[in-house]
Amino acid sequence: MTTSLPVFRLLLLLGTVLILAGAPARAQNIVVMVNGEPITDFDIEQRSKLDQLTTQKTPSRQAVINELIDDKVKLKEGKKYGVDPGVSDINQSYEGMAQRMRISPDQLTKSLEVKGVRPETLKSRMKAEMVWTSLVRGRYKEKLMVGEKDVADKVREGGNEKLQIEGTEYKMQPIVLIVPRGSSSAFQETRMKEAESYRQRVTSCEEANSLFRSTPNATIRESVTKTTADLPEPLRKVLDDTPIGHLTAPEVTKAGIEMVVLCSRKPTMIDTPKKREIREKMYSEKYEKTQKAYLDEIRKAAMIEYRSH
Repeated sequence: MTTSLPVFRLLLLLGTVLILAGAPARAQNIVVMVNGEPITDFDIEQRSKLDQLTTQKTPSRQAVINELIDDKVKLKEGKKYGVDPGVSDINQSYEGMAQRMRISPDQLTKSLEVKGVRPETLKSRMKAEMVWTSLVRGRYKEKLMVGEKDVADKVREGGNEKLQIEGTEYKMQPIVLIVPRGSSSAFQETRMKEAESYRQRVTSCEEANSLFRSTPNATIRESVTKTTADLPEPLRKVLDDTPIGHLTAPEVTKAGIEMVVLCSRKPTMIDTPKKREIREKMYSEKYEKTQKAYLDEIRKAAMIEYRSH
């Protein structure tokens, strides 16, 4: 016996959606209507599984319902301001997530499906977050700005003011002595000895450029400028211990034997690891407070109707 069209309409009116998941079909109750859009038992079950997978905790049913309501109101607000990512944008973001996990998008899909999560469930959440981030940053750009004076004041509260506020700016040029793949260890050792002899000769960036631009199987790259906050501590120590105009100790890499010629090293107020850490924390606090107030505001204006069964 087949369900006639009027009966199907009646089921919809009664708050029941049929989800065809092979035989037998199972009915899915509409739990909440948000601005005329349904949230079903199936949506709640899917988001619960996704949350459990990402947080390793079992969320309460109401917490999951609240998340789904938030997503609906975020997406509606996005459409109001023309922020509506397309399928290709969402797929790109999905692929980016897989890349960060060092797996393919197909592998990500399979790993979700093994846990009973449809990829569309993750993509829906990603879309809501993309819309929301764009809205909050776009509408409250000035409010979210963190002033340098505020950062410096916060750093001072931690003491050791000079070390924390002042950083160092390094200007340098990477140099590579090419070692073809598959070369013998003897050849690599010869190149290392060449690198050490170059270290004895070079005393300025000008000399390094002149030398390495005319040396076969060697290359000197364009200069790069980095601050203390951009570099890990071991590399900062190497650069601090290297005399200006001289080369750092040679290292074996995939490209060959690499060194850096240090062109200049000077104090800067631009950035330090401490300042960057504090700036990011202050921005996060501002963002969290702003987005919460914004979400509260649009939720109050939304039509949210719970269905009782």
